[in-house]
Amino acid sequence: MPAKKFRLRIITPALIKVDEDVERVIMRCTTGAMGILAGHETRSAALIAGILRILNNEVERRIVVYGGLAMMENDVLTILTNGTEWPEDIDLARAEAEREQAERRVLEREDDLELKHDQLLLRRALVRIEAGSRAFDSSKGEE
Repeated sequence: MPAKKFRLRIITPALIKVDEDVERVIMRCTTGAMGILAGHETRSAALIAGILRILNNEVERRIVVYGGLAMMENDVLTILTNGTEWPEDIDLARAEAEREQAERRVLEREDDLELKHDQLLLRRALVRIEAGSRAFDSSKGEE
């Protein structure tokens, strides 16, 4: 018997990045990891920058989500986010440079607001590196 599915919509200000039926989603929320299956209760959650896992027909795909809001209602999971990237689209050299720059700035900051901003940039760079590295590994069949 096939697994029950629900609708996943990932929406950015520029476009609808994902709009498809899926079996399961695992996402990083401010309170920890959360898994969603068909029939999940109505719920909303704040997302942090992280890798969102999409499982469907025994295949797992990953997409980087740069924070946002997830809302599950009536078997539709809607994720509103300012940005997303597929791992294969990440330039690892650029992500490493962004990480190095953000780490330097975090160490130099005295202003709390600027420090928090730089910490967010560092988190984003680290997520990009993690996702991009996995895309590279899986292209060789190592994941």
